[in-house]
Parts: sequence; structure tokens; C-alpha cells
Amino acid sequence: MIETRDVVGHGGVACAVRSAGTNGPALVFVHGVGSTAAIWDAQLRAFDDAYRCFAIELRGNGIPPEPSPSEITRAGYAGDVLAVLDAYAIESYTIIGCSLGGVVAFELWQRDPSRIDAMAIVGSFARYPNARSYADGIAAAVRAAGSMETFARGRAEKLGLPPERLRETVEQMACKTVPSYLAATEATWTGDYRDLLPGISVPALVACGEHDAIAPLALSEEIAAGIPASELSVIAGAGHVANADAPARFNERLQTFLTRHIRS
Repeated sequence: MIETRDVVGHGGVACAVRSAGTNGPALVFVHGVGSTAAIWDAQLRAFDDAYRCFAIELRGNGIPPEPSPSEITRAGYAGDVLAVLDAYAIESYTIIGCSLGGVVAFELWQRDPSRIDAMAIVGSFARYPNARSYADGIAAAVRAAGSMETFARGRAEKLGLPPERLRETVEQMACKTVPSYLAATEATWTGDYRDLLPGISVPALVACGEHDAIAPLALSEEIAAGIPASELSVIAGAGHVANADAPARFNERLQTFLTRHIRS
């Protein structure tokens, strides 16, 4: 059973968590810029027998009160995760992040590595190519669309998603306000964690969807090459959000990694 709870995050900003499972090691899931915590529901249901599962709802994702755009930062996101960990008295955990969630994982390693047992980085990047122009292009498209729903439909339709994933993507993106999404866009695409990679000393699964056109395989290969104890995996049939695009294949790969490295 998935439960939800509001949490006061970094700097007093509201965030939330979807949780499932009461026993075993902690798995912490972090969504991407266009998603919400619900994107991880298939994983919460699949892993709740052997793990305590927590999907973080990052600030600026429709949780009132709406934060100031200046509070929507990579450091703020990491602080939200740490606030949830503290609320549940979690001393150690495996971080599993998709896209922006992978960026947040790097930010967490930078801030508090001692609590991290392992990482799974999905459809993400240590530095996005042409980051400035890419972020500016997204921001311009949002402003031109005039609303998040209009922007979400245009962006989601370019991803070639099946109907159910298209609806889910539009709904999750549309719950955000334009100012929050613009701030989240800046936070997502403009970091550079390449120098951090060689110092990551925990096991890392680096996964990429076979058809990911937003964060293609070369970006996952760069991460895997930089982290000493890493393994690279391509999720067949998946796009940018592999955990939702191909949940059974993603879950099987994640379970193999967890069985090898994390005691349940």
C-alpha cells in the first residue's frame, strides 16, 4: 500500500513523499523535471516486500504553498531528500534517480556521502551538452506555450509514447506552475558533476533507455566511465523514463543490482 506524507524540506519549503514497505534497507527514488513522485509507483509496489521505499515529491511540484522560484535549486532538491530521510529516521539508503533525479543523486553525494549505500542513475548525465542553450530553448518553449498543459502536450507528443504514458506525462507535467517549471529547468540542465564521478566509492547502476533521445546512451557511458564501481545497462524498449516506459525490465535489472550489492 502506498502512503503519502507532506514534509517540510530544506529552508522550510514544502515537499512530500510516497512510501511503501516497512522492512529492509531503504530505497529512495527521485523523479525527473517533467514527472512527479507517482512515476515510481510501479517500483514502490514491486519492491515493498523486501525494502522500505520512498519516492520523493520535490519542491515546486504542485505541493502548496508554492515556493519562490529562487528556492527551486539543486541544493534545495537535495535538502528535500535529506528532510525526508530525517523524518523517517533513515540512516543509510540507496538513491535511485531518473534524469533530474540523477543530478540530485550527485548533489547528495557531494553533500552527505556517508549515508549512501549505492546509486542507480537512470537516463541522466554528469553534464548536459550545450546545457545553456538547451535550458534556454525549453524556457522559451514554455513561455511561448503560455501554460504548462499546452507545453506538456507539445513536448510529450514528440517522445512517441503509448497513449497511457502520454496521458500520465501530460498530467504530471501540467501540475507544475510555469515559474516553478522554469526554475526547475535551470536547476536540471546546468550542473556539472564530471569531477565528482571518480570519487563516488559506492556501487552504481547506470541505466539508459534504448530509445532515450533526451539523455542518450553516450551520457550514461560518460557516467559509467567516471564512477569506479559502476555497471552500465541499456533498458530495451524504453525511452527517457525507463522505469515507467518498461517497468518490468527496469525492475528486473534493478533487483539484480540490489541483490548483488544490498542486503534485503
